[in-house]
Parts: sequence; C-alpha cells; structure tokens
Amino acid sequence: MIKNNGQEWGGTRPLRVRVMASLAAAIVLSLAVSLGATAGAFHALENAVQDVGFGLRERNASGQIHIVEMDAASVAAINRWPWPRGHYARVVDQLDAAGVRSVAFDVDLSAPSRAVEDALLARSLERARAAIVLPVFSQSASFDNTRQMDTLPLEDFRKNVLLGSVSVLPDPDGLLRHAFFGTINDGAARASLAAQVAQHSGAAGTRFPIDFAIAPATIPRHSFIAIEQGKFDPEALRGKDVIIGATAIELGDRYAVPTHGIMPGVVVQALAAETLARGTPVSLGWLPAVLLAGLASCWILLARSGVQIGLRSVAVVAATLIAWHMASLYLVLTVMIVPAMLVVIAASVLRGAMLLHQVFEKNRMTDTETGLPNLRAMQARISTNTDMHLVAAMIDDFDSLKAVIEGDGIVTLLARIEDRLLASGVVAPIYRIDDRVLAWFTPLGYSAIGDQVKGLVAMMRSPLEVSGRRVDVRLAFGISEAFAVSGAVHAASVALRKGDPFAYHETAGKAALEQQISLMGELDAALDNDELHVLYQPKLDLVSDQITSAEALVRWQHPQRGYMNPDSFIPLAEEMDRIEGLTLFVLKRAIRDLGAWCDRGFIIQVAVNISARIISSPEFVGQVERLLQANGMPQGRLTFEITESATMRDPDSARAALLRFRQLGVNISMDDYGTGQSTLSYLRNFPLDELKIDRSFVQHAHRDSDDALMVRSTVGLAHGLGLKVVAEGVEDEACLAFLRAAGCDYAQGYHVGRPMPADELADTIAQKRVRAA
Repeated sequence: MIKNNGQEWGGTRPLRVRVMASLAAAIVLSLAVSLGATAGAFHALENAVQDVGFGLRERNASGQIHIVEMDAASVAAINRWPWPRGHYARVVDQLDAAGVRSVAFDVDLSAPSRAVEDALLARSLERARAAIVLPVFSQSASFDNTRQMDTLPLEDFRKNVLLGSVSVLPDPDGLLRHAFFGTINDGAARASLAAQVAQHSGAAGTRFPIDFAIAPATIPRHSFIAIEQGKFDPEALRGKDVIIGATAIELGDRYAVPTHGIMPGVVVQALAAETLARGTPVSLGWLPAVLLAGLASCWILLARSGVQIGLRSVAVVAATLIAWHMASLYLVLTVMIVPAMLVVIAASVLRGAMLLHQVFEKNRMTDTETGLPNLRAMQARISTNTDMHLVAAMIDDFDSLKAVIEGDGIVTLLARIEDRLLASGVVAPIYRIDDRVLAWFTPLGYSAIGDQVKGLVAMMRSPLEVSGRRVDVRLAFGISEAFAVSGAVHAASVALRKGDPFAYHETAGKAALEQQISLMGELDAALDNDELHVLYQPKLDLVSDQITSAEALVRWQHPQRGYMNPDSFIPLAEEMDRIEGLTLFVLKRAIRDLGAWCDRGFIIQVAVNISARIISSPEFVGQVERLLQANGMPQGRLTFEITESATMRDPDSARAALLRFRQLGVNISMDDYGTGQSTLSYLRNFPLDELKIDRSFVQHAHRDSDDALMVRSTVGLAHGLGLKVVAEGVEDEACLAFLRAAGCDYAQGYHVGRPMPADELADTIAQKRVRAA
C-alpha cells in the first residue's frame, strides 16, 4: 500500500479539537439522559438495580429493635378476634418489667371494646415507665370517596403515650420502598412510628428509602403469647425497643416489598426504624452521577479503537458500581445510577458508531488497489481548497504497462511515480482519481505550477525500477481551478494527445470575466443612483410573542436584467471589493428606517449582515463609527450579524473590531451557527450577544431527532454563556412550537413573516400588538 506522503489523507483533528468535540457530545448525551430522568423514564430500571444492590450488601440487623409478633401460635392460644385488650395490657406490663426502652404498637386501637378491657390497657399504659408509642394513620373514606379520614387511638389511651404515624405509600408498581419521617394527622404533625422508635426527627410529609439490605430474619422476634405468659428471658429485652404487630397471615397487614416479596407490616416498620437508627438516609438523586458520567464519557469518546472503547467503558462502569456500593454501604447515601450508566453506554455506542463510520468512510474514499485517497476523497476536499489549483498527472499508454507488469507491479509503478512527484516538491496528499490519473491540490500560481511540471517531465525521462525491470513512463499534466476536476483530467488528456508536457483548462473564458466586470459596474451605478432597496424580515420574540427585531436584506431590481438574486451579486461584490459600499448602503437605509419607526412609536432592533472580508477593515470600522455618531444611534438598536468564518480567519483583528462595535452600542450576532468549525468555548472569546442557528438545523428540528438535539443543546449551552438564540428557517407552526419548548429566544422565517418593506413591517407590528391587546 502507498503511504501517500506519510500523511493520513483524511486528516487527523488536533487533540484540542477532539477534546472539545468529545466534551460537546458528552454534554448533549448528558442533557438527553437528564431529560429522560426528569420525566421519570428510568424509575422501573432504577428500582431493579437498587433491588440487586440490596442483595449484594445484605447485613444483619442491629439487635436494638425487637418484634413481638402476633403470630399463629398467639392467635390459636387466645382463640378469638379482636383480642381482649387485657392481653395487650399484660404484655405491656411484662415488657415494662423487663426494662425495655420503648414499646410501639402497630395495632389499631381506635375502636372501643369492652369497657373493662379498655380500662385495663389504659392503666397499663399509664403506669409504664417505658416510652409507649401508639399508631395513627389516614385512610380513604370509602371506595368512591377519596376524602382522607384520620384514625387515632382512643382518647383514654392517648393520655400518657406518644403517637406515631404508620401510614405508608407504595410506589406506582405496588412495591413499598419508602417510609415517612412523619405525617399530618388530626391537624397536627406526627412523627412516624419508625422515627419515634429510632428517636429520629424529620419533616412531615417527606419520605426516606427503607434499607432492605437489612436481613429481616436477623431482627429478634418474640411470640406475643410467650411474652404475655412470661416465658422469655428479660435480659434479652432490657434497654431494647419493641414493636408489637401482626405476623399471622389471617390478621392481614402485609405489603409487597423489594427483594423479600410479601412482608408483614410490623417487619416493615422495624426495618424503617433500623434504617433511621443507622443515620439519616440521604438521597443524592441522579444528577451527581450523571455529571461524573458525562466527564467520564469524554474519555470514552476520545478512544481511538474498539478495544479502547471496551476497556474504558468497563473501567467507568466498574468504578461507578463500586462507588455506588460503597456509598450505600458505609455513608448512608442513596444514588440513582441508571441515568449515569445510560450516559456511559450511549457514549460507548456513539463512539463505536463513529469509528465504524470512519472505517466505512475511509474505505469509501480509498483506492482499494493502492491505498491512496480516491476521486470521492478529492471531491470532498474541494470546498476547503477553493483558493488553490488542481494538477492531474495522466500516465501514457497505461493499459500496455498493465499488460507488461504482472502481479503487484502496477502498485509498485504508482508508488515509484509518487516518489518522483514528492521529490519534485509536491507536498500535498496525492489522490488516485482514475486508473491512470494521479492528482493533487497546490497553492502555487499558474506560472509556478508550469515550472514545477516542467521539472517533473524532465525527472520522468529516467526509467523507473519495477519488479526487477526498468520501465519508461511518460506523464502529461492538466492544470485547472480546484473545483474543475474533470477539466484538469481533460486538459491532461489534451496535452497527452498533442505531445505537450501540460495544458491549462479554462472554465468560463473571457466572456464570463467580462460579464462579471460589467455587472459590478452596474452595481456601482445602482449604489450611486439609490436603485437598490432594503427589505426587512421580522423576528418573533418567543417570550412576549411580539415582533421586536428584524433582519435587513438588500434587493436589486435591475432595469434590464430584472430581479437579481442576492446570490448572483453579493459573492461577486465580495470578490471584487464592492462589499463595503454595499454594506454601508444597507446600514444607512436601516438607520433611516429605525428613525421612521421610532417616530411611529415602534422601538425595535435591526440586524445587518457584515462580510468576513470587511469585518476587520480599519476603513470600514471608521465609516461605521462616523455614521453612528452622526445619526445619534441609541445603544442596542443595531445588530451586526457576522459568520463563523469571519472570526476564524483572523481572530485577533476580528475581536478588536467587534469590541469597537460594542463600544459604539452595536450588538453582535453570530450568523449561520453550526455550519462552521467553531465551538461555544471558542466563541466565548468574542464579545457576542446572540447566536443564530442555521436554517439547515432548524426547519426540520420538530421532526428530526438529530436536528432537535443540536438545537436544544445549542440553546442550553448558549444560555449558559449569557447569549440569546435566534432560530432561522421557521416555516410552520409545529417548528415554532418546538422552538418555544426548547427555550429559544427568537424565531425568524416565512412562518413569522417574509421580507417586507419598512412601512409594511411597521403595519405588521402594529396589527400584532392590537391582537395581543
């Protein structure tokens, strides 16, 4: 394979550019995932991951909290329901005598029973030295009435006890994962039963995640009937916190929970109390993990191979899982990691797709026989070489050479020819655009190219060594403008037929040149005679829904040629140094119309396009300064729209000019953003007020996900830099609605309004204000 001048013909972007591109991609991915996380799209997956985490870090309960369970043995022994409350009284007496620290009931004591039984329990509660906690809860009034009714213990029971809420709220999937710090019951804030037992405080109405990593089987349990009959070791309960509740199936009170399936309510309360006893659970949500994953994704997006992608992805995922596990195990932190994992996965998939695309593009643009870039590759580079010339070298009698040279000899032949080209001073990548044609771009002028080609012809008189034989090769060269590839090949063919060393290709000839010169003379006359006119395309403020600004657009109705498309004379005016006069004409007309609108009571902004060729011109800057000072232009009424290329051609001069315009009260807008090479961090170095997203990204953004992502990310990043955002190319209501939702500031396009004369724009603004009123 031919090395092609030791260069990667496709070009390798500098590290800084690759880092910035990776950072931008990571930000976009993070924003996209964040939108999904905000919308709750990942809750089910997050719950599944958290459930797995509970199993991985399973641990024993503290032993401080005990359960006295109303189990099947107790139900059989008492043999009636509801239980006479004397049974509860005897259990409280037994526990109090054993020296427990607290006794909490997860049993409804709101309805009166036999008076003598209620009196027994009331006296037992009153004389207990241990802290007593009785349950309160809320429930719907009936199936078809969602009014909440508060349920409290009997008044006689409430005199000497604490009240603890046992209300719970399962998640939408039916599983109970959280408990309340407290609730509002009977018009008062009540700590939850778990908070009372754990002696923990928290705001009413807020919830905390229950730690289901605590193994329920390790919570000490005692049968209710055994406690009542004194058949237990008092020392085992001294100083402990006891929760009394039902575990027998026939008594109900069971909940579906993660990891453990169906669980009695009293066990859930005990786990909640165990959770709080360990410390206040802190939920960091998904944002911190997404931010860290976004940074890590930059590293993944910089990978240069599939192996690197795999290794870096595995490293990031492993580090994330370890940090998540350790935080949950030792720091009482809950972190949602699914969005972060999705950012990492998306970055890996994106980078993998990019590498596959690069391989595909390289194969598509590579000559399979020699490894040189092919015709497609050259055509792709024409736009970046418009100010250069093209040289095509055609091999004479190529078919005969192929017949004589066997095997890989033809590749060797082309490699020897390339060596001669490089030795003669060709420094650009060399393309194989046809079996017998090699070509390259050159910045040399026609005269210098001719001299170089003559040297090449002389060098090629020496035979080439190919596969052990000496081969005579004759080349003929065609020279053309960079865009005329077929013209260069044709010129080389003509030179070959005529026996000349090279030939030039003329694209348009003298007639086209004379026409251009004539048109520019007519433009000069039109400017002198005030024959051009300026139209204004309105911009809609998406917050106020009013037209608050417009873009000035020059139009030319030629007396003989008719309507002249701006593309037919503005680029030519730039090439032939007429653009400064044309720009000053538009600027003067815009200042005049701004004054007229002001007289009618309309205060709006006008944007004027400034060519990259004059942005740094001292003469133009001076003209603008004198013009603004002469007309007393108020601050912020005028905006200059510049292209990305204007700032990148000579950044220092452009920055100085833009700063001067800002000092004169002119706003600066970056036009056609997204079509060039600049990034927002690069643009931050310039005194910008506004970004204008190119219409190619806007007009289909409401139905194209890639365009939508570009618009949303640009809006977010621009707002982060304090810049307003204008979207041009809005042609229907759906697109306008999308831009509103995306947070764009201004919209411009035919749906908002076509370019119109100054008076018509004023009438349009007035009508819109009347409708709004």
